[in-house]
Amino acid sequence: MAGALMTGRLSVWLVPDRADRPSIMRRYAEFVVAQGLAHGTVDTTDDHTAVAIWHPRSTPPPAVRQRDLEPILGPHTARFALLHAYADTVHPFTAHHYLAHLAVAPGQHQAGVGRALLASHHRLLDATQLPAYAEVSTSRPRDGLLAACGYQPRSPILLQQGGPVVWRMWRPPTHPDQAETAGTGLPQRVRVHRTATPFRGRLLRAAPPGSR
Repeated sequence: MAGALMTGRLSVWLVPDRADRPSIMRRYAEFVVAQGLAHGTVDTTDDHTAVAIWHPRSTPPPAVRQRDLEPILGPHTARFALLHAYADTVHPFTAHHYLAHLAVAPGQHQAGVGRALLASHHRLLDATQLPAYAEVSTSRPRDGLLAACGYQPRSPILLQQGGPVVWRMWRPPTHPDQAETAGTGLPQRVRVHRTATPFRGRLLRAAPPGSR
């Protein structure tokens, strides 16, 4: 999983130091798997070439805070905490399953293992008419695996000016009226207030000018 997390622009932004990146992403992978086992579901293929971490969201799970990340990420904590803070702030309130992480081993993307792994969980969601939500760092949210599995892009999260863009993706459950309800459940646009300041894994509103 760590190898899959190390690919892409987001990992470079999270850990700019190339020498530190493998060990930091491995520790982070261990952390998110532990979170999935404790609070959600971890699906994997028999050969462990793909893993999907799901969190049922009927009620909000425990927030990941900066103090949770500092012991494992050390000086690289700040950007991971910022990512979690912004993602939590714009998370939909509608009951759904949250695909927190999907990792496919390098060299296995064309084998269809990721899609097969998702399809298994999507069948459970469709049977109970629950939508799915995910985030993906890409410049082309209408392409790729999630889009092929029925996820639709909504408003993006811009972590930092000039930094990577994380797209919010929403998959409505499959049913006969899908064409009429595909856009429901998640607003097309969600804005984070420009005075929001990330702090210890939360977003605190900046005080208005002139106030204490």
